[in-house]
Amino acid sequence: MTEMIEDIFHENKSRYGARRIQLVLEQQGVKVNPKRVSKLMSEHGLIAKGTRKVYRKPQKGKPYEAKENILNRVFTAKERNKVWVGDITYIPTKQGFLYLAVFIDIYSRKVTGWAMDTRLRDTLVLSALNQAISREHPGEGLLVHTDRGSQYTLQRFQALLMRYGFRQSMSRKGNPYDNAIMESFCRTLKRELVQDTNYDNPEQARQDIFRYIELYYNTKQIHSALGWLSPIQFEAQIS
Repeated sequence: MTEMIEDIFHENKSRYGARRIQLVLEQQGVKVNPKRVSKLMSEHGLIAKGTRKVYRKPQKGKPYEAKENILNRVFTAKERNKVWVGDITYIPTKQGFLYLAVFIDIYSRKVTGWAMDTRLRDTLVLSALNQAISREHPGEGLLVHTDRGSQYTLQRFQALLMRYGFRQSMSRKGNPYDNAIMESFCRTLKRELVQDTNYDNPEQARQDIFRYIELYYNTKQIHSALGWLSPIQFEAQIS
């Protein structure tokens, strides 16, 4: 959400305040309370030109039980399906955003599971994780690392992890480098596929992303960390 707000703010040369940004988000299919937009803008120092409002530092809300950062930036694994990292990114289209949830095995950098939706709900990450599980059949003890987004802190996601005996790890607040592999994947996706592509609608973006992940990234995209092999080639060579 913060990333979307920042994009709109800077696209409009710092002229839009919380109310206008909230209206733009609604036009793009994102329902959000203007108070939340105002809070996020305040937290990140986004002050519209000409505003007389003095932003206060928001009061801390009720804390939730954050999970430990077990991964601790150790982005290596000796076997498949021992550590997965996950994240959500968004793809802009002329008819609103398409949200993409992804899980990646840090062993081979392979996308193990993904899901897309025009609404940002916890079912998005549940679908992505369930797809990854059905494809890879990981054993108990799998470490699943994400940021602290609400989709990952809600009970249904954590219950799914417990059901399969997985461990949950979370990045520290405001530390994107704690999930550097996912940050890199999202940047690569936007640079190689989304940048300069003006999708007419979410369905067009959905088909393009499907082809990118399944027919290119997993099978053909070479990685220096894998000895210049693709994820599928690397797993085949090791096995």
